[in-house]
Amino acid sequence: MTGPLGAGIKVVGVNHRTAPLDVRERFAHGAHEVPAALARIMAAGASGGVLLSTCNRTEFYLLAEDEPALDAVWSLLGERLPAPPAASGGAREYGYVARDRDAVRHLYRVSAGLDSMILGESQIQGQVREAWEASRAQAGPVLHRLFQTALHVGSRVRTETGLGMGTASAASAGVAVAGKIFGDLAGRSALILGAGDMAELAATCLAAEGVQITLVANRTQERARAIAERLGGRAVSLEEAWAHFATADIVLCSTAAPHAVVTWERVGPVIAARRGRPLCILDLAVPRDVEPAVGQLENVFLYDVDDLQTVAAQATARRRDEIPAAERIVDEETDLFWAWYGGLGVVPAIKEFRARVDALRVTELERALRQLEHLSPEDRARVEQFSQALLNKFLHQPTVALREAAEAGHGYGLLEALRRLFGMEPPA
Repeated sequence: MTGPLGAGIKVVGVNHRTAPLDVRERFAHGAHEVPAALARIMAAGASGGVLLSTCNRTEFYLLAEDEPALDAVWSLLGERLPAPPAASGGAREYGYVARDRDAVRHLYRVSAGLDSMILGESQIQGQVREAWEASRAQAGPVLHRLFQTALHVGSRVRTETGLGMGTASAASAGVAVAGKIFGDLAGRSALILGAGDMAELAATCLAAEGVQITLVANRTQERARAIAERLGGRAVSLEEAWAHFATADIVLCSTAAPHAVVTWERVGPVIAARRGRPLCILDLAVPRDVEPAVGQLENVFLYDVDDLQTVAAQATARRRDEIPAAERIVDEETDLFWAWYGGLGVVPAIKEFRARVDALRVTELERALRQLEHLSPEDRARVEQFSQALLNKFLHQPTVALREAAEAGHGYGLLEALRRLFGMEPPA
């Protein structure tokens, strides 16, 4: 089924419910990869696209027919997997597709924090905004409107409900985990790899517990220096950071590297020099920054983003009471968007419908008048006026019904019925 513009809204992707971390990190797209990925999907037939890629999900929001654009998404994601066995379904095994109204509702729930591993987490709204901005050139007017309204939905949920109450984030969970390992965190030292928003949030949480942020390593030294100075630490290059694995109590990793940067070869011998002193490593990155083998070293406690989000999710019990109120906002805003979307095709469809029926009127009128040549010009004009008035009477109620249905959010179905009944092709 197609939408009022000849293509439907689709979301195609994977998330933390359908794919494990080692699969999600393969599907993750950096901001620099977004234009090329969307260009490939649009070359397969999509007329608009936005790519949302976070630690919990990689989702393509498209204005497209089912095929072949959806196949192009699965093909693109599948290329990031190891060679599958013959019976494997590739990327499709880990994914899902939502269409039209369900796709709209899905994005609204994502933006509201209802579809997150940590219920009500606030970071997702910023990630939705970043995805929209990174995809602006290829989104198109419908998806622009969809993402604008999704941000509005997220803001309404956070303002009008308590879904985001308290602290329940991967960063705060990292602090809780470190506290269980070391007891009192005051006076402990932390090494930070990365200087993005997540790293800054986690470093701030640690500093609030009295942890000395001794080093902040990042490729962008200016930002690293600013964070370090604010937290009372100092900035070094990533290459200088490895030696400090011998002394830090906590290492927090949140870089944007496409592969592991903390490898056994880089830090194994350094950690061995600790002589068994515990080291807590918090890996908040997707793809992961830390090789799993590092976690096998003596007295190294390694937690990845799934581990930390599981811990954080346990702190969200109070938020669950707010789910019904948040879902009502999502449903209300979905109705509003669908009314707008359904109305997009009403005016051109009505014009086409009237033009098609009027063409039939003119053809039949000319045929009749050829048999009524004895009529005076005045009488011929009266017959023509009668045919126009009769046509207007017939078309009045269908036109009113179509407009009212569009305003109520049901125009989509009636447009489909109109096109089928009168053989009208959907617009290209």
